[in-house]
Amino acid sequence: MLVDSFGRVATDLRVSLTDRCNLRCAYCMPAEGLPWLPKDELLTNDELVGLIDLAVRRLGITTVRLTGGEPLLRPDLVPLVERIAALEPRPAIALTTNGIGLDRKAGALAAAGLDRINISLDTLDPATFKQITRRDRLPDVLAGVAAARDAGLRPVKINSVLLHGTNVHEAAALVRWGMAEQVQVRFIEQMPLDAGHQWRRDEMVTADEILAQLSEAFGDVRPDPDRLRGHAPAEEFLVGSTGYTVGVIAAVTRPFCGNCDRVRLTADGQVRNCLFARTESDLRSSLRAGADEDALVAQWEAAVAGKKAGHGIDDPTFLQPDRPMSAIGG
Repeated sequence: MLVDSFGRVATDLRVSLTDRCNLRCAYCMPAEGLPWLPKDELLTNDELVGLIDLAVRRLGITTVRLTGGEPLLRPDLVPLVERIAALEPRPAIALTTNGIGLDRKAGALAAAGLDRINISLDTLDPATFKQITRRDRLPDVLAGVAAARDAGLRPVKINSVLLHGTNVHEAAALVRWGMAEQVQVRFIEQMPLDAGHQWRRDEMVTADEILAQLSEAFGDVRPDPDRLRGHAPAEEFLVGSTGYTVGVIAAVTRPFCGNCDRVRLTADGQVRNCLFARTESDLRSSLRAGADEDALVAQWEAAVAGKKAGHGIDDPTFLQPDRPMSAIGG
């Protein structure tokens, strides 16, 4: 198993398929985009499946989440999902996407073996969507949400980041929409993972602010006693008397590092033991140099063993990772 020095066991593997994205969200990357990884530095499907197979067969991974960048930009995504679903033991397969193009692929992905999906959506207002993402694509995302739900993917989770000066007032509107669309809205605190390193803690919208908004709109908002957090990043709350549950991922103000069960594999084959890690272990070079399974297992185990106790955002010496979120994988 992948065990760190604090006894935490990694069972959830986040696999980035590309660093490319078709949006330019202001809290993630600059308007002009970023230098993309050369194609020959990306793991091939055979390399990806080989490493994922190693992880589930020998290292105890039970869930594989495919991320980006934007994973739907990878043209071979459907056959990749099919190959992962054929592994023994079969892991649960999830996808995190911005939803653009999902209306054309949701059915095929579900048929290939995708189990569940997270879709990023920060606003329901077209002008605000264009302001945040620098693209006029809100109808495409909404079509993707509907397609995922209609394809039978359960649950469909909506990841929303609230920002002062743009969409901070939309918490209640997003929840009402989530109820109507039968999807689960989850609010995520903005994290220090932007390419420009402009994040400031005192400028982000906190979990307490979000919950206060929801309480004002719906009445009592309280922890859901039937949905304990466990290793999950989201705390779940019952919204008034609606019967609806909203998630809040407060990685900054309510860190869940002590129960973290994640490990990451970047699109260019680097193991990261934490989203905020400043070091990586190069599996791609080892793999392409002919390392055998035992050597790859030992390298992966060593990378996870060195995981720190927490992300350290509150430490005065904290430094953001060199890579932004789009290049790490969500």
